[in-house]
Amino acid sequence: MRRFLLPFYLALSGCMPATPADTPTRAQTEAASMSLPAVKVFNAPRPTPSLRANSDIARDFLDLTFNLESGRSLPILTRFEGPISVRVTGQPSFGLGSDLNRLLHRLRTEARIDISQQQTESANITIEAVPRSEIRKLLPQAACFVAPNVSSMAQYRLARRTSLVNWTSLKERKKLSIFLPNDASPQEVRDCLHEELAQALGPLNDLYRLPDSVFNDDNVHTVLTGFDMLVLRAYYDPSLRNGMTKNEVASRIGGILTRINPRGAQFAPRRLTRTPRSWINSIQHALGPGASQKERLNAANNAMQIAVAMGWSDHRRAFSHYAMGRLQMSVNLKSAREHFAIAARLYGQDPSTRLHSAYAASQLASFYIAEGNGEAALQQIGPHLDTAAKYENAALMSTLMLQRAEALDLAGRTSEGRTVRMDSLGWARYGFGPDWAVRAKLREISSLSPLKRGRG
Repeated sequence: MRRFLLPFYLALSGCMPATPADTPTRAQTEAASMSLPAVKVFNAPRPTPSLRANSDIARDFLDLTFNLESGRSLPILTRFEGPISVRVTGQPSFGLGSDLNRLLHRLRTEARIDISQQQTESANITIEAVPRSEIRKLLPQAACFVAPNVSSMAQYRLARRTSLVNWTSLKERKKLSIFLPNDASPQEVRDCLHEELAQALGPLNDLYRLPDSVFNDDNVHTVLTGFDMLVLRAYYDPSLRNGMTKNEVASRIGGILTRINPRGAQFAPRRLTRTPRSWINSIQHALGPGASQKERLNAANNAMQIAVAMGWSDHRRAFSHYAMGRLQMSVNLKSAREHFAIAARLYGQDPSTRLHSAYAASQLASFYIAEGNGEAALQQIGPHLDTAAKYENAALMSTLMLQRAEALDLAGRTSEGRTVRMDSLGWARYGFGPDWAVRAKLREISSLSPLKRGRG
């Protein structure tokens, strides 16, 4: 399932100046009066090929395929056999149809999976669009989820406590359902679609050690990456079949990757260490629901200590700093900034974590804007706008553009800033959804600037 709380969603409010609710600032006035343009959508995908050694990918494939997120083992490989059909039921939200068409095209062309849409009850995969509240009644911390052997939420409610929907007892995938919210932003619905359809077709596990995949609970990547498509292509390779054990798959996956991913031979293996459950639990406690601020900080500090003890210098160490920075925003801005800076430095060492770097840069840019240093903010933001576009993250892209607009205003380039701000709003409508959410994001980022902290 996709976690309801997404740790990497931007939280810039820690840097915002405090303003009484009944005092209309210039930022509030501008946000309320600005008319919003049409929703913008992404066109041709630009997936980045996997940049890792085949030996590392083979290990990832086995860990993704033969374990669940809970840590439980799966005894055999299961998948669909033959052509796969998909249908949509319920009340789908704006954009779901076009996003599904684009994703199915990518699955056919990149992963080489024979999959298509048909509106019949015999479809293998049913995507049911329901209110978010219906999903939370069943799984309170989930934004969306996938279940085997059912074709509707009504069937899932009846079967949820039985072996029928138990992945460990599955022998072959023939019928399953994906449940998506129909009252979330277009981007959140699309993100759910990508992750849940990938798990419906292939691996069911998530691994924090993967820097370039949606199969990672940090939820940085929101659309299927080149690595993900490679894994799915291997998953449906003719030399694999339902019922194979881990040892049987292990004996074949190396040859499969050599054949379908020859570029993987040019990279040196990294052999990243496994992620201990203690670090995972600490990160989830720090960023998940139900904990006090003190408990969150203690959990984040524990995750940091584990990362140091493990000798990590990869994206997991960086994520530990990023999480600490997020939590320090409402407590100690100087400390938050230091943690974001360390995260940015660590992310910047690996080409596979460019998207992570963009998030860290956005956090740092907020500090420069709050200080009135437009030029420094522009330097932070500039390299990452194309990254956000490349990875089809409209929420991040619109945030960076809104920050850029404020930085341009600070640099005296107000006309250019006005153009960038207006251009960002179409992406914000896709990334954040309803008009009130877009205006709230506009107001939040505008309020960072010292030029807009006075009365309107």
